[in-house]
Formats: sequence, C-alpha cells, structure tokens
Amino acid sequence: MNQASLASRLVALIIDSLVLVVVGGIVSALIGEEILGIGVGFIVGVLYNGYFWTQNNGQTPGKSLMGVRVVKTNGQGLTWLDAIIRYVGYYINTFLLFIGWLWAIIDSKNQGFHDKLAGTVVVKA
Repeated sequence: MNQASLASRLVALIIDSLVLVVVGGIVSALIGEEILGIGVGFIVGVLYNGYFWTQNNGQTPGKSLMGVRVVKTNGQGLTWLDAIIRYVGYYINTFLLFIGWLWAIIDSKNQGFHDKLAGTVVVKA
C-alpha cells in the first residue's frame, strides 16, 4: 500500500470540510441546531464520512478528487464502527490542541490520532 502524501490528505480534508459546512448549514436551517441533543454538524459529519468511507471505496468526494482513500491497516475496507471511531478521532485531534493532526507529520505511516484509534491509513487510490 502506497501512503498518501500529507498534502493530498490536507487538501481532501479542506474540500470535505467545505462540503460539510454547506450541508450542515442547510440541515441546521431546515431542522434546527440540534437533533436529539447532538449537534447537527457532528451528525452530518458522521453520516457523510461514514457513508463514503464504508460505501464508496474509502473515498469522500475530497479524497476522490485527490486520488486517495481510507483503508484499515490490513488493507480491508472500513465498517460503520471504524468510520464513527475515526470521525470522533477528528474531534479528539482538535481538542488536544491539534496534536492529533500534527502527529501524522512525524508518524512513519502518516497516521494521525484518528487513524491510530480506528486502525486506518490513507493510501493512494
């Protein structure tokens, strides 16, 4: 498995974040800021990433545009549980003063904390 570059991962994340801002804004406008006491942004993010990571060969639209995909460290596809754990890891990365994101720079497999938690890597598609 050929690892994806950090630059391609970052651009893919930015693209997907922009899509999520738009979709989350539309959903929030239609139904409110919370669903069952959980923020709309979180729910939309789980559904968006979970769907693409599990049903679209590990590729969100951003990852697809950048030619990368998410897989388990053994090369298998993700389950919904893997996707949820990985997405929750995004919040942990940010909460820990971005250390979880920056960790990918020094990690031999370019894994951030979210990848370590879910047992995933981002590879060239």
